[in-house]
Amino acid sequence: MRKQYFEYRHVVGFDETNLLGTVYHVNYIRWQGQCREMFLLEHAPDVLDELNGDLVLRCVESEAELLADVSAFDEVAIRMRLEELTLTQIRVAFDVVRMREGREEVVARSRQRVMCLRDVGGDTTPTEVPPQLGSALEAYAVASVGHPVGSGTGGRA
Repeated sequence: MRKQYFEYRHVVGFDETNLLGTVYHVNYIRWQGQCREMFLLEHAPDVLDELNGDLVLRCVESEAELLADVSAFDEVAIRMRLEELTLTQIRVAFDVVRMREGREEVVARSRQRVMCLRDVGGDTTPTEVPPQLGSALEAYAVASVGHPVGSGTGGRA
């Protein structure tokens, strides 16, 4: 049975924590990006080639809700699911789960909305989500209230 999410594992380092020993908020956002990158590497490598060309994946919205403190040397799993797929944009949701002694605890929830663009002579214009990326993400689609997975524009170009 296939998981309903793509998972990226990470061990927290001292450089990601403050003087009190808890993770800086910005690292949750950074982990989202790392999870997306590892997803591309594993499931849509042709998109990586396009990113070296004129394709731009721009995060246009990001949010994170921190539910519990995370400290140095905690192992976390960043679990990504597709919430919405439109013609030019992707909304993904993340759960950050602390893995400790065989138990799992959700310590943060977050989302990102990413727009696909083409850089033409320094000007970026919206473009369709690359087919390989859309297909790969749909394997991890979870419909949620207000953010259905679909092929429309979601009111946005």
